[in-house]
Amino acid sequence: MKKILILQMRPEDETADSEFEAILRVGRLAQDEVHRIRLEQGIPTIDINDYSAIIAGGSPFDVSAAEENKSQAQKDIEAFYIRLFDQVVPADFPFLGACSGNGLLGNYCGAVISRKYNEPIGSVEVTVTKEGMKDPLLKGLPSTFSALVGHKEACDDVPPNTVLLVLSEPCPVQMFRVKKNIYAVQFHPEADADEFVLRIKTYRNHGYFAPEEADGLIKAVRQAHAPVPKEILWRFVQRYK
Repeated sequence: MKKILILQMRPEDETADSEFEAILRVGRLAQDEVHRIRLEQGIPTIDINDYSAIIAGGSPFDVSAAEENKSQAQKDIEAFYIRLFDQVVPADFPFLGACSGNGLLGNYCGAVISRKYNEPIGSVEVTVTKEGMKDPLLKGLPSTFSALVGHKEACDDVPPNTVLLVLSEPCPVQMFRVKKNIYAVQFHPEADADEFVLRIKTYRNHGYFAPEEADGLIKAVRQAHAPVPKEILWRFVQRYK
């Protein structure tokens, strides 16, 4: 049986490991069912035919940052994703990108990525579109639900030739689909409150929020309850593994 490829882009070991474990836990995956690659540690050559699906996690990198402000690692990762999407999109290969994966796929599809619709770390209410209600990953789920977010950039509008599946007032593109099997979500379908507490502590000086707000954000996120996004990730895994 082919494995699911899990791509990560977090330079911090503790945060990367926690994200990986969360994806396994929510996707109900065993370690021998996945192949994990941390792209910030080196760029591999990928043949998508070696895998059943791809899940891409988040990162502190911003697609919309000025080129001169991007590290070489970020530039290498962005170039890798262009090559990857050159395989994924024509083949309609199963892909689910979260947060940074949303920006990378949206950028590839021609959307403008900017800080216009950034969202502070926390829980937001999102709404499933009519098209979303028919999608296999969302069908039968609540039409509105809570999701955990925290991002400095997002798609300004729905990427060309894609289908908007989930939106919100603060951020109009929360989930979209390319063709039938390629997905991106702005929220974090793997994360729970403990995962977000770790990220608040890790990224308190990365521009997501004022450092002095960290304690208040931790208190608020501990009260958050967002089970539906986890169901979306689990459905993706069950559909494509």
